[in-house]
Amino acid sequence: MSGPAPAVDGRTARRDRNRDAVLDAVIELFAEGVLDPPAPAVADRSGVSLRSVHRYFEDRESLVRAAIARNLERIAPLFEVPGLGEGPFVERVERFVVVRLRLYDATAPMARAALLRAASNPIIAERLEATRTGLREQLEAMFAPELDALPPAERRAMAAAADVLCGFEAMEHLRVQRGFSAAKARDVVLRALAALLDRR
Repeated sequence: MSGPAPAVDGRTARRDRNRDAVLDAVIELFAEGVLDPPAPAVADRSGVSLRSVHRYFEDRESLVRAAIARNLERIAPLFEVPGLGEGPFVERVERFVVVRLRLYDATAPMARAALLRAASNPIIAERLEATRTGLREQLEAMFAPELDALPPAERRAMAAAADVLCGFEAMEHLRVQRGFSAAKARDVVLRALAALLDRR
């Protein structure tokens, strides 16, 4: 009476493993600069048949969405800033910039792929906007003592400028367009953020 269950469970587990292998292959291809990976390349990288790839994901968009979601789940702890809003200003600046650069290093390939597809994919666009909102709120909480001391209009302008300094596009410009090392980019952002927010 309980005989068929293990077979079903085994098939389900194998399907889940294969599906995860496909998503991991997409993430690896993103990291290598292949931002629009074709299904045959994904199948080859994952070791899963092309037919199975098509069976698991109805189209390339659903495959990319699932890969982005899997990667975000995996790197979720990197979004956290320890001691949010706590400690002296200089220490908060350093802590915040270190976390943002670490997050950039972990998410850059996936972010490039998401940005490439956001204009034509409302689900990805919505996820990107939610991430941006969360990161902006995190920044404002980290530097609330400095921002809250400003008049409303100036606070809004300073928060926006700090958000730009610490955003993905700024990090991408420093690391890719300018070719700065991680240490150099960290120094640039540290100095700029401190100069912007320190009103003593």
